[in-house]
Amino acid sequence: MKKVFVTRKLDDEIIDQLSQHFKVEEWPHDDRPVPREELIKQVSDSHALLTMLSDQVDAELLEKAPKLEIVANLAVGYDNIDINEVKKHGVIITNTPDVLTETTADLTFSLLMTAARRMIEADQYIRNGKWQSWSPYLLAGSDIHHKTIGIIGMGNIGQAVARRAKGFEMDVLYHTRSPKPKAEDEFNAKHVSLDELLEQSDFVVCLAPLTKETRGMLGAEQFARMKTSAFFINAGRGPVVNESALISALQNGEIAGAGLDVFEEEPISSDHPLLSLSNVVAVPHIGSSSRATRFAMMKLCADNIEHVLNGKEPITEVR
Repeated sequence: MKKVFVTRKLDDEIIDQLSQHFKVEEWPHDDRPVPREELIKQVSDSHALLTMLSDQVDAELLEKAPKLEIVANLAVGYDNIDINEVKKHGVIITNTPDVLTETTADLTFSLLMTAARRMIEADQYIRNGKWQSWSPYLLAGSDIHHKTIGIIGMGNIGQAVARRAKGFEMDVLYHTRSPKPKAEDEFNAKHVSLDELLEQSDFVVCLAPLTKETRGMLGAEQFARMKTSAFFINAGRGPVVNESALISALQNGEIAGAGLDVFEEEPISSDHPLLSLSNVVAVPHIGSSSRATRFAMMKLCADNIEHVLNGKEPITEVR
């Protein structure tokens, strides 16, 4: 019987599905990653891995995995996987696109709204007993309606964010490697250079994947181009941003604020400099974290594993 190793504790329904056909072993914790040594031990006789973004699949691991047929990654991104090494070993990689698009767009736009309207500050203001009277500019934030949103990375999630922006009658700019005519028609979006987007947008939303080209592409020069009244939102990948440059821009008033779901290194500690700034909204990489969506992601991983181990084509192969 073929073996599947699952690197986090998942819903019993998912494990039951896989157990009908395969031997399944599961790391029994949902709040901490499987140790590297345990992953290497388990992969030695595994035919499938169901992995998280925190699990590194690299040359060292693959050398210890002679039976491995598929790595099913519980995410859209797969920067935790060395694609070239996996292909050398003839292993199939799958991810979980589409099922999390709308949920991640919800979270992205929520970060934008929360940062602009100072929701966290306002909540703490009441909780700390500071609300003694009403005043005209009490915790005054920034409007969202009729402003300009600039989206870096106009994939499915970017287009879902643009759809939400149109509900606020926002002008939509976007920057990506190639124009998206359908998005331009649907949202009246305009394809512009990165510099133009940064200079013209009231909200800069980063949804770019992490690649060699995008790593560190937003640094001091880019933040200096933004309006001092603009907000930066990142729900893509943390290492796309030079975090030191972002902190400096926030501290020096080069930009008005930020809403962040991702960071250069995760998890971040409670004494991280970003968390000391009142104009930062930070959440722990929960873009796709609704119960329904996370279950759908798990189910897609299990379905991909079933397909591959039974000799069928995977549903969402990364090519």
